[in-house]
Amino acid sequence: MSGNILAIDQGTTSSRAIVFNDRQQIAGIGKMEFTQHFPQDGWVEHVPEEIWATCIWSAKTALKQAKLKAEDIAAIGITNQRETTIVWDRATGKAIHNAIVWQDRRTHKACEKLKAQGHEPGINKKTGLLLDPYFSATKLAWILDTVPGARKRAEKGELAFGTVDSYLIWRLTGGKSHATDVTNACRTLLYNIRTNAWDDELLALFRIPRPILPEVKDNAADFGTTDPDVLGAAIPIYGSAGDQQAATIGQACFAPGMLKSTYGTGCFALLNTGKDLVRSKNRLLTTIAYRIDGETTYALEGAIFIAGASVQWMRDMLGLFEKSTDAGALAAKADPTQNVYLVPAFVGLGAPWWDAEARASITGLTRGSGPAEFARAALESVSYQTRDLIDAMRKDWKGATDTVLRVDGGMVGSDWTMQFLADMLDTPVDRPTIMETTALGAAWLAGYKAGVWPDMAGFAERWALDRQFNPRMDEATRKRKLKGWREAVKRTLSDAV
Repeated sequence: MSGNILAIDQGTTSSRAIVFNDRQQIAGIGKMEFTQHFPQDGWVEHVPEEIWATCIWSAKTALKQAKLKAEDIAAIGITNQRETTIVWDRATGKAIHNAIVWQDRRTHKACEKLKAQGHEPGINKKTGLLLDPYFSATKLAWILDTVPGARKRAEKGELAFGTVDSYLIWRLTGGKSHATDVTNACRTLLYNIRTNAWDDELLALFRIPRPILPEVKDNAADFGTTDPDVLGAAIPIYGSAGDQQAATIGQACFAPGMLKSTYGTGCFALLNTGKDLVRSKNRLLTTIAYRIDGETTYALEGAIFIAGASVQWMRDMLGLFEKSTDAGALAAKADPTQNVYLVPAFVGLGAPWWDAEARASITGLTRGSGPAEFARAALESVSYQTRDLIDAMRKDWKGATDTVLRVDGGMVGSDWTMQFLADMLDTPVDRPTIMETTALGAAWLAGYKAGVWPDMAGFAERWALDRQFNPRMDEATRKRKLKGWREAVKRTLSDAV
């Protein structure tokens, strides 16, 4: 059997597919952006058919670039934007509403009502999550309550719910497989991470009919086989993981204490805590890192809603530069004496603040502030937010001290940004040679299950360093900058006076 693996990486702003060869090297890539819909303030939607179409186009393009046919692929691995919620008709496969994206805040009031009723501690104990619109359960309930007849149809088993992985698996298999993996299931507020099962009490609380739910499997498992009409051959789907857990795997963070952070639309830092289910006292999330061969590994996670999206905002809405990759060079030209801070709470603030009502702010502006200072503030905000997350992790778990951070995602190509990150964290930052770590993680799961890629130890040995960024900022400057950031955040919080 060949060692070629097709990874489908379905993200928030684009879908991509990558063919990896038997040496875990990239042989072909396809990528296509899709439309972001903002029906109201704080609402974010995607069209499921567009997600599907861009995934298939990307997969076919990657195969063509790799000069391979579908029958040359040993297995498929899928990774996806987590929490994004889709409900579709089991008979037709068509969605009954646009996908409600993880960034969407429309269910804020529903979450606040449940908090007021005292439900958050119990939910947190079972799921490791907080009551926030970020997660899937209240989005799903909103669809069932809003689309005429949806709730009754769900109770009859006529509808299917899934995060994007589940939707793609359904479509790829021609409706034969309604399944998800444990890392996506655990982000719904409906899954008990201790018992590893859908929780009846949580289903009742959020009013979710059990017939609508997918089967939950390990990350390296048999998720079904593609319909030959889709890609040209019947290919087994052997891997699935939410994007942040897939990146953790792709970075070979298999040992407790290893830490990775992905810088894409948002920023997500995951700290491997091994078999320890660590309860955060600092408003981080306790989540499942992966479940392989029936063994569950846990993680602490810090979620930042806006990272690269702030750069996209400056590019698209303010027109400060033509390409996102120009932001680093522009930031390097900023006046070092100015202290401009961007708190990118465009859709609220994530960890450790969890303020859904906060909105973005820029402070410290002077008459001399211009595009360079704005660009620097956007890039610096990512490092400040990461520092907040890692400080919380160090308070929560003793194994988080003296950790080297492995980074990936679109923003890490900027040397300026990565150097500032190392300076703010006061710790080394490692950038790998293969920065498509999310897709690589999904590919490893599929290749491992297919028996054509190495085990964890063998895969970890192949992880290669591109560059290590070491801190070089003096402590006084670091403290001053962090103090300014925290003052800017306080002014942005929704309860600020």
